[in-house]
Amino acid sequence: MEGSAGSRLVRAAIGLLIGIVFLGWMLSWVIYPTEYYMEWLSKITAVVDSTYFGTQGADMLMFVFPVLFVAVSGCIYLHLTKETKLSLKKKGTKTNRRLGFWRRPWLVKGPLGIVTGTELTFFAMFAALVIWTFAMFLHGSYAKMNAASAHKHGDKLWEAKLQSAGLRLGLVGTLCFSFLFFPVTRGSSLLPLVGLTSEATVKYHIWLGHMVMAIFTAHGLSYIVYWAAKNQITEMLKWEKIGVSNVSGELALICGLAMWVTSLGPVRRKMFELFYYTHHLYFFFIFFFILHVGTSFFGLSVFGLILPGIYLFLVDRCLRFLQSKQRVRLDSARLLPCETLELNFSKAAALSYSPASVLFLNVPRVSRLQWHPFTVTSSSSLEEDKISVVIKSEGNWSRKLYQILSSTTPVDDQLDVSVEGPYGSPAYTRFFGYDKLVMVSGGSGITPFISIIRELISLSSKFETQKPLPKVQLVCSFKNSEQLSMIDLLLPLAGLTHCDISRLVPLQIDAYVTREEGPNTENYNKLQKQLQIRTLLFKHNPQHIHSPVSSVLGPNGWLWLAAIISSSFVMFLMLLGITTRYYIYPIDHDTGRFFPHLSKSLLNTLFVCVSILVTSAATFLWNKRQSAMEAKVEDPSWFIGGDRELESLPYQSLTESIRVHYGRKPDLEKIILETGEESSVGVLASGPKGMRQRVASICSSAGSTKNLHFESISFSW
Repeated sequence: MEGSAGSRLVRAAIGLLIGIVFLGWMLSWVIYPTEYYMEWLSKITAVVDSTYFGTQGADMLMFVFPVLFVAVSGCIYLHLTKETKLSLKKKGTKTNRRLGFWRRPWLVKGPLGIVTGTELTFFAMFAALVIWTFAMFLHGSYAKMNAASAHKHGDKLWEAKLQSAGLRLGLVGTLCFSFLFFPVTRGSSLLPLVGLTSEATVKYHIWLGHMVMAIFTAHGLSYIVYWAAKNQITEMLKWEKIGVSNVSGELALICGLAMWVTSLGPVRRKMFELFYYTHHLYFFFIFFFILHVGTSFFGLSVFGLILPGIYLFLVDRCLRFLQSKQRVRLDSARLLPCETLELNFSKAAALSYSPASVLFLNVPRVSRLQWHPFTVTSSSSLEEDKISVVIKSEGNWSRKLYQILSSTTPVDDQLDVSVEGPYGSPAYTRFFGYDKLVMVSGGSGITPFISIIRELISLSSKFETQKPLPKVQLVCSFKNSEQLSMIDLLLPLAGLTHCDISRLVPLQIDAYVTREEGPNTENYNKLQKQLQIRTLLFKHNPQHIHSPVSSVLGPNGWLWLAAIISSSFVMFLMLLGITTRYYIYPIDHDTGRFFPHLSKSLLNTLFVCVSILVTSAATFLWNKRQSAMEAKVEDPSWFIGGDRELESLPYQSLTESIRVHYGRKPDLEKIILETGEESSVGVLASGPKGMRQRVASICSSAGSTKNLHFESISFSW
């Protein structure tokens, strides 16, 4: 039913307030390199009692508070949106048409990958902000510099300019660094607030990472050349207690370079484990960076500038760590003949998630340290007590897991698995308002479409009186006929017994087997291949504690997250204020000349970590106790070789919707452009990079009709 007018009004007011605060925060970054900012800073410092917060108070008020306010308000907004039961109507089509131009791909090939008009616009705006900041800093510095002033400090003019440019590069790098962690904060309210998913924003993190390391490398090289020209290379070995520590900056740069090199595409794809383990150096990179710049640098609180992104990331990381310490209950597994498996976990009934969400898995028997993301293929509205993921044997980790489960004599009754997530966003549900959905996949790229189709099946049974759901055409490509068995995963292991899928969801599946000219044998047919799917059911062992997958903060997770962010920040401010007033101020008197910057940085870092850890742990344990009181323990028996009844009506209607094509690839241009007769068509692509680029190119070409709305789903960062 429609949300009440009062609820809509409250959400609109919160959304407006969030927009105003966000624009004010961005304005602070625009004036940051100008003299106006220093004037504002001095006025705010006069209002904020420096005996409690020192020189950090004003910068925290301008840069930290707005972001945390938006994050907390966003949590409340998302909670109200979740509580509002919206009907399934095609009311978003006109809006999608107006925004379609900006959502369509503008760039298809290139170093940035597939980029929409909106993404390219914001990227250009951010690049302009970086250039503006550097230009204004450099202009202000060079305007006051001449040969006489340089000689006064023992420098030649070019040396003074190089040193000044290197310093300003460090400040500009700090600007990029301040945004670096927002895209990888999976559980943050900021991403779903703007309709983004955690896997889609990883590319923004990659872009920012390249910018950060390029600028910081230039910053470090500038100082090395400067010291070498002045025969002061020993400056690299200095660690000042008052002021900038050169050694800590060099250590931070070394950690950053190691992460940067191993994250490059060729290295990451060929040596994933090296990339994975090296990327954990981010902790040392942050730590040494904070020690390098201290809490105040160049008259600015650099710690306050970078704190918002790191703060929200640490909250998310702490909650992920607490969730990962639990062992979840694995109920069953389906092993496909194409060396692909489906894992079905028990989940709490209160846990709901969006289609195409991502679940991170850790299996200690395979690797105690590695975590891997997989697309959730189940629907929380269709399968209230199960959550499923599909894993294709493509790497060492997945191959070893498949070998363990395919063993005819299992070692343990229950396989220990830990999870983080699921993480998702209602972004993909906007496609439910279109007249038709065309989903193009290659290989294991079919997995996100499984959850979308299951969600549509569930919605169609609940909204039979509403306007019909979109027609669905699934175009999937496989290398060989064995991989056709992945289509069988469109139906859950249990839960559909007496329904006609073709009646609920107008579904047409075109499967292309590219490397075979026809069935392997004359008697071969798809139904016989499905019989090779093996099902393993695991029994619950009372001696092992395995819990259903549940939300880390319970059904009211957004409100609890808002409470953690706000309460932990208040605790941090209290610790900072008391320590500054009664310990640092009596020594330093707010001059920054007597109290060691190293000690101040360590205290600030300690206060942030303690505040987040205490509030997150307390909230998590409270929710865990509440969930344990409501959990119901099931005890399925263990057997090997169980299969779903293939003669059921759902399976018959599924097989009737499939057309198999051998020895050729799909004519994507013909398939997509033939949908032009529909008034609005959502086109989703998931799979190899070349295939996604091809679909994006078709949707963005001049000959394409305006009713095509493209979305790329990629997990190969």
